Amino acid sequence: MSEQIAPANGIEIAYQTFGERSDPALLLVMGLGAQLIHWPEEFCELLAGRGFYVARFDNRDVGHSTKLENAPVPDLMALAAGNAGDAAYTLDDMADDAVGLLDHLEIEAAHVVGASMGGMIAQTLAIRHPQRVLSVCSIMSTTGDRTVGQARQEALAVLMTPVPQTRDAYIEFHINAFKAIGSPGFQFDEEFLRWRAGATYDRSVYPAGFRRQLAAIIASGDRTSKLGQISAPALVIHGSDDPLITVSGGEATARAIPGAELVVIQGMGHDLPKGAWPQIVDAIAANAERARAVAGETAG
Repeated sequence: MSEQIAPANGIEIAYQTFGERSDPALLLVMGLGAQLIHWPEEFCELLAGRGFYVARFDNRDVGHSTKLENAPVPDLMALAAGNAGDAAYTLDDMADDAVGLLDHLEIEAAHVVGASMGGMIAQTLAIRHPQRVLSVCSIMSTTGDRTVGQARQEALAVLMTPVPQTRDAYIEFHINAFKAIGSPGFQFDEEFLRWRAGATYDRSVYPAGFRRQLAAIIASGDRTSKLGQISAPALVIHGSDDPLITVSGGEATARAIPGAELVVIQGMGHDLPKGAWPQIVDAIAANAERARAVAGETAG
């Protein structure tokens, strides 16, 4: 499984694929400051084993994708207060990046699955480019309405803590962060987190990109009314114990999208615990089957 670079929407996107090119495409969109490896390889293989051609990628300003190094770096305290300032881009631009990757891969339409900020991007993609979305799944995300999904103080503190500069300190920071925002109802896998933290650091830790992505979320505002435009079969997955985007964010998302199915996973926080993978993969596959059934009815 090699990493490749795609020209997309005027920038370059780093990506990897799993499965057979002839299978229906499934695009995985990761969250704030998170790299493609935050979709675990084994998780991607599970989806490929269910008959999907899976692509995971680094969003702009993270990992091996283009860094907007000449763009302003927002003030962290201003962001914490909800002031995006002059955001360098919005979620619209990030959704268009994903479409650019689909264009590069010559994929006409895909099942789109996003986590956290990636869920916001997936929602935006389904709003802006409905013809490119077969089905949409929003995991541990929200609508942009700041009255729902509000972070608990201990989780917000993790989000706003400056990232250490050395590798060893970053690994401990990463582990402690996921102790705070992770899933109390599932086994804590410190060995995996230690590996992922090291791999994340080695690929690229880029705090300026994190801030610009956070500004993009804030600048994009409330999508609630626009979510009513989504016609693709929609699935919303959320953890009952998510402290960073509390479950009301997922509930509001499901209410806003016509016909959306809401799956609340007991004991899940703001991560993708291995113990929850079977339920998540089953739900994604079932939502994709809904899309195939709807397409068959339309064709008939």
